[in-house]
Amino acid sequence: MTRLRRRFPARVYEVGDEPDPRFSLANERTFLAWIRTALALTAGGVALEALGLGLQPGLRLAASVVLVVAGTACPLQAWVGWMRTERALRQNRPLPSPMLSLPIGIAVVVVGVLLLLAIAFR
Repeated sequence: MTRLRRRFPARVYEVGDEPDPRFSLANERTFLAWIRTALALTAGGVALEALGLGLQPGLRLAASVVLVVAGTACPLQAWVGWMRTERALRQNRPLPSPMLSLPIGIAVVVVGVLLLLAIAFR
């Protein structure tokens, strides 16, 4: 009998059967897309505040904070989403929907509104 090596996280890999590698790799690409989104949101928030751009300072700061908070939430979505999807693949269950996609989408809309107001009131 072949001994399986321990994989992290065990609570993902200890259930079900090994899925088609293409599905696991697609799940990993989705994880990385969330990480890229986190970097972009965080960098956008930092750049917005660092550059100033002659926008109304209070609204600019609020938009920057919302971007950085959304960027901080994305890695949580990436990790939890990857685990939930991998478990679903291994158990041949329907794939779960992303938990934070709506709140992050709303955050981006809020940033857009804040920036429109910051432009209007400069």
